[in-house]
Amino acid sequence: QVQLVESGGGLVQSGGSLRLSCAASGINLDYFHTGWFRQAPGKQRKGISCISSRVTDSNEYYEDSVKGRFTISRDNAQNTVYLQMSNLDPEDTAIYYCAADIAPLRRSAFTAGFMGAMTRAFIAGHWGQGTQVTVSS
Repeated sequence: QVQLVESGGGLVQSGGSLRLSCAASGINLDYFHTGWFRQAPGKQRKGISCISSRVTDSNEYYEDSVKGRFTISRDNAQNTVYLQMSNLDPEDTAIYYCAADIAPLRRSAFTAGFMGAMTRAFIAGHWGQGTQVTVSS
C-alpha cells in the first residue's frame, strides 16, 4: 500500500522558517517525481514545487511566489522529500500536500506554464493527507 505522510507543519511568525517532510512507503521515490502543493482557505490547491525523479535528472522547479524562499530536496536513503521554507509570509498560510507520480517529468513540460505542468504531472499520482502551515503577522 502506497502512503505519503507529510509532517513539519505548524505555527510560525512572519519571516520564520519551517521544513516540511514527505515520507513515502510502498514506493521508491527514486523513480517518482515528487511535488508540493498548497491550498489556502477559500482557494484552489496549486502546485508550488517539484523535483523530478533521480533516474530522470532530479531537476527542481518552483512557482514564482516561492522561488528563492523555498527549496525542495530528496533524501534517497530516507525515501523522503523535503520542502525547506524560509522568510515565510502570512500569504503562505495553507495546507501543504505532497504528491508523487511515476510518469517521466522533463523540463519541457514546464514551457507552457508552471501551474498547468504541475496539474498534469500529478493528475494520476499518489497524495498525502496534508499538513497545516500557519504564518502569523
